[in-house]
Amino acid sequence: MKRIVFLTGAGMSKESGISTFRDSDGLWENYSVEEICTHDAWLRNPRKLLDFYNMLRRKYMDCQPNEGHRLIGSLEGKFDVQVITQNLDNLHEQGGSKHVLHLHGEMMKCRPDGPDNGVHYPLDPKNPDIHLGDKDPEGIQLRPHIVFFQEAVPNLDKAAEIMSTADIVVVIGTSLNVYPAAGLLQYAPAGVPVYVIDPKPVSSPYRQSTQIQKGASEGMKELLEILSPKS
Repeated sequence: MKRIVFLTGAGMSKESGISTFRDSDGLWENYSVEEICTHDAWLRNPRKLLDFYNMLRRKYMDCQPNEGHRLIGSLEGKFDVQVITQNLDNLHEQGGSKHVLHLHGEMMKCRPDGPDNGVHYPLDPKNPDIHLGDKDPEGIQLRPHIVFFQEAVPNLDKAAEIMSTADIVVVIGTSLNVYPAAGLLQYAPAGVPVYVIDPKPVSSPYRQSTQIQKGASEGMKELLEILSPKS
């Protein structure tokens, strides 16, 4: 069974109502990255970051997977499907994907403050907020399970290993300009087909890439036609 590796970014979930960070109507327009997305900001004002991510979590927790997510999930059983996502949502899992690696953390989980030691706690969907003073069994303050700017990406090596075993690579909804995630394509085996699904022109560092200039759902429909065996 061929292994198909998906690398997805914010554009993957845009149709589900989750704002992208870098578009003109994205989240960065209303908030300063330095104030709510960096490790320094967490150290400076943890209450502000907890309030921000509590708001974001409540805003997006009812979002549903779009057709693009579901079409990726539909490939289970036909391919060995591996998803590497930069997104914090769990829409890939809801869409049916069984092997999802989150590069930048997961919105519906928390972990003890300090370096990521692999201990993560699921948040209760009925009461998903994290407060200053909420602590783990060891008495350590809980924080969102999110990789802030200035922090290492713990799953990067695992993502590179997955990418190195790909027979097909599909990139959806990411500009390929944001590192370290953008550098993952260099680990794909030479000569494997690479498809880039994005409504905007994307300059791929991978020479053999083919762009499908559509959104996630329509782009996945076209990809399925390409991957389907011709009778």
